[in-house]
Amino acid sequence: MSGASEDGQSLPRLEQLTGDLVRERQRQIRAYEALTGSRLVVLIGYLETFSITFFEDLLIDVDPDGDLHLLLDTPGGDGEAAIRLVRQAQTRCRELTVIVPDQAKSAGTILALGAHRIVMGPTSDLGPIDPQFLYSNGQIAAAKAILAAFDRAERQVLEFPETALFHAAMLSDVTALMAQQARDAISRTGSQLREALAANPQRDAGAVEILANRLAPLLIVDADSHAAVVSGSVAADHGLPIKNLGAADPQWRAIWRLWTRYFALPEDTVYESASASHVFSFAPSE
Repeated sequence: MSGASEDGQSLPRLEQLTGDLVRERQRQIRAYEALTGSRLVVLIGYLETFSITFFEDLLIDVDPDGDLHLLLDTPGGDGEAAIRLVRQAQTRCRELTVIVPDQAKSAGTILALGAHRIVMGPTSDLGPIDPQFLYSNGQIAAAKAILAAFDRAERQVLEFPETALFHAAMLSDVTALMAQQARDAISRTGSQLREALAANPQRDAGAVEILANRLAPLLIVDADSHAAVVSGSVAADHGLPIKNLGAADPQWRAIWRLWTRYFALPEDTVYESASASHVFSFAPSE
């Protein structure tokens, strides 16, 4: 089954439909840019080292004297990549705004910390800086969860040696090396917090330290779950430059019209602007 392109050549209908959807999203991006007077780029999916290259393609023609808005949705990823991404964005604009229509967890929160402004609304959610690890079977687990399970099993075996085989079976995928890597990753989160905050060129060392001390209990020390919710109002109370938009705000409505088009995609990874588009499915186990 095929359809006809404008020049009369035959195109598969799926390819034609995909092209139409890309053009419609890019039309919405341009509408948002006209509304706000800024450039808009979209990043959806896990933040990994490959993100740097795809993200650069979106920034290649951005005016460094203008404002850049980044629509970000991510469950997390590599915290070091997140720091690189926010530094990358900050060198390409006058002011950086990160827009969170849904979630920016862990590495996503790290990226957002380096922005001049974080736009949130009724559905928005930041989260703890909580390193994650990938199992050989494709499952992803938080460093805190790995360490807690390992330490609990170790205490139980010391107290009740007869349970050693039981705990070994329960934690067959967790090694002492993984536990140490989890400890190392957790110890690095404080530095990641400060490095991300320092990516905003308007913050001096003193401002970074004050803000880091206010945020560390919320995002690192007291956070007991990767799924913990940090709303815009809570983030603002802890000193982050949050702009909370109501559901009727024209900017939020423009964001939501665009976001729903991405939410409906079967693919889970998107790097898109008004002039570039990379949409694919990312399998962490591969």
